[in-house]
Amino acid sequence: MKKVLVTGMAGFIGFHLAKLLLKNNYNVVGLDNINDYYDPNLKFARLQNLGFDTSEIVYNELLTIESCSFIKLDLTDLENLKALFKKEKFDYVVNLAAQAGVRYSLENPHSYVDSNITGFLNILESCRAFPVEHLVFASSSSVYGLSEDVPFQEDNCTDHPLAMYAASKKANEMMAHSYANLYNIPSTGLRFFTVYGPYGRPDMALHIFTKAIVEDREFEVFNNGDMSRDFTYIADIVESIKRLLPLAPKENRTDFDPKKPKTSKSSKAYQLFNIGNNSPVALMDFVNEIEKALGKKGKIVFKPMQPGDVQSTYANVESLFNYINFKPQTKLSDGVKEFVSQYLEALKN
Repeated sequence: MKKVLVTGMAGFIGFHLAKLLLKNNYNVVGLDNINDYYDPNLKFARLQNLGFDTSEIVYNELLTIESCSFIKLDLTDLENLKALFKKEKFDYVVNLAAQAGVRYSLENPHSYVDSNITGFLNILESCRAFPVEHLVFASSSSVYGLSEDVPFQEDNCTDHPLAMYAASKKANEMMAHSYANLYNIPSTGLRFFTVYGPYGRPDMALHIFTKAIVEDREFEVFNNGDMSRDFTYIADIVESIKRLLPLAPKENRTDFDPKKPKTSKSSKAYQLFNIGNNSPVALMDFVNEIEKALGKKGKIVFKPMQPGDVQSTYANVESLFNYINFKPQTKLSDGVKEFVSQYLEALKN
């Protein structure tokens, strides 16, 4: 069995990825600091769904159930992180742990340096000390910043981030490339476009809108509703990551022209992919799908564009589709229904 470290396993994508990998006979070790950026009870609920007794969680102690383990650990804790790498001897690492949220970065920029830059540096240092076959790390569609050259392609300019979150993810891409160059750590960065589905983060639109409609409260829609997002269902995201894991990049000098370098490719063992649905949806159509799933209209308050936000995201994902031979298959209406069903079920408990 291949052993995979999934950082951020109590998070939305990490939880779903762990479930899928376990079904496919991987040995999974999950790591999370279970911070209070949003309600930790949701993070505990995800871990309980995986079979863990969360009352037994103690910092830096590994809990194990069959082929899945969990450790509460902060990525800034380099000494204990390296000790974990030394003990477990990971084949693959999927780094999903990060301080998320564009708007929160306006209030607390230092947390993005701690989690997303220092934390990621510690992952790289641990992979350097205890080599792995493939490091897959989360970047973000937010790196495209001011660009309106849609659909976004991996080789588009990403030099104009709009918030610290985007800047930290751009930094991750450059850091990973430097370690691929210096220490031959095979690395793949994934620029996630808006991911949604059951157990989704409560700071994201799907959860915010659903909660407000259920509670018969007003909710804000920014830029007067004139926005679109490349919504991608969580099951399609984690299937893509699972297929990518054994396909580590290799050094390739023949396909790289140093006189005309491209962002997504390198002569080193490094690559970048957009990971999205390749099908942007108008925000108001998204709201309508939530209303249909709930059988109830929402009380919308239209607001101007928020600082640090973008009007539209739209991924060109041809490179990843070709690389892993998989395309997202979930219709928006079906994905929204799955979230709403899980949300309403959780309210009963």
